[in-house]
Amino acid sequence: MTATTTVKKRAATGALLGLALGDALGFPTEFNDIPSILAKCGPWRQMELPNRAFVSDDTQMTLALGRAMRTAMDRGLLVPEGLARPLRKEFVDWYRSPDNNRAPGRTCLTACELLEDDRRLWQDASQIGSKGCGANMRVAPLGLAPGLSDEQRAGAAQLQSGLTHGHPTALAASDLTAHAVRLLAQGAEPAGLVGLLRSYARDSRTRYYHRWLGDLWTRSHDATPEEFIARGWDECLGVLDRLEDALRDPSPETDPCLATGAGWIAEEALATGLLCFLLFPDEPVTVLRRAACSSGDSDSLACLAGAFAGAYAGADAWPTAWADRIEYQGELVTLGALWD
Repeated sequence: MTATTTVKKRAATGALLGLALGDALGFPTEFNDIPSILAKCGPWRQMELPNRAFVSDDTQMTLALGRAMRTAMDRGLLVPEGLARPLRKEFVDWYRSPDNNRAPGRTCLTACELLEDDRRLWQDASQIGSKGCGANMRVAPLGLAPGLSDEQRAGAAQLQSGLTHGHPTALAASDLTAHAVRLLAQGAEPAGLVGLLRSYARDSRTRYYHRWLGDLWTRSHDATPEEFIARGWDECLGVLDRLEDALRDPSPETDPCLATGAGWIAEEALATGLLCFLLFPDEPVTVLRRAACSSGDSDSLACLAGAFAGAYAGADAWPTAWADRIEYQGELVTLGALWD
């Protein structure tokens, strides 16, 4: 894909708007089963964005990451300490905010409370046993920012997870999610996406980013950092197997969570968000509706699915009437324009 085409597509704006729209569409259906969602919203293919299009902590923390990245990159190259410091501040500010009232996850709340203590290393605040989807529902900005090396993108994706979710699967799933967004923004074809992700996961399987993660791995029971991170990549490879199986015999009318998981954990959130996108790669609004009408973590699933669909299709993928009333619209568009 040429640079001219990429600019015209506005992948960053499309992805950021898509994740927020998915978040707002799925927020009212989270914790509901499919019959309850259909009773409340009508046929899933006709689901409408609420008139007051409020988002959850998924979008709020995505913006926190985006602001921290902008601060870090305004100062020069993206480096571990240069990102960790502003990101820690942004996460603590989110934790303290009166707008942090959107059913945030326990892991994020616990870790951010610990991060308030400036004397504490961020590795000591990290919840090493948690691989919740809070690790990767917010990582899309790292797949969108231009000018990053592969090491910067991967290391930063794992670091931002590690501040709250330190489980190796959370780190690997965050890295893989950012990579998927990046591939789609660059014009990768959806039909080949799972294969590209599988190759990336295999190549990354024993690569521990000491520079970005420090001694985080020592909080686990693993004997070496390579053994630690391999556990995470193996679980991601396992869920990619489930995704491939679901795509061999696709069932668009079936709850996607039955195939690839409910999305409460990071690797399942990635796989089910991808499944919703890959079922309808050329129908971005249908992608959001399918993810929002699901029995699992609907807002996070639709948030991720919207990031994938928007990165692939660009900013014009979304109905103007929806994009114009999404909460935080101004900041989403400003950040997207910076990276487009």
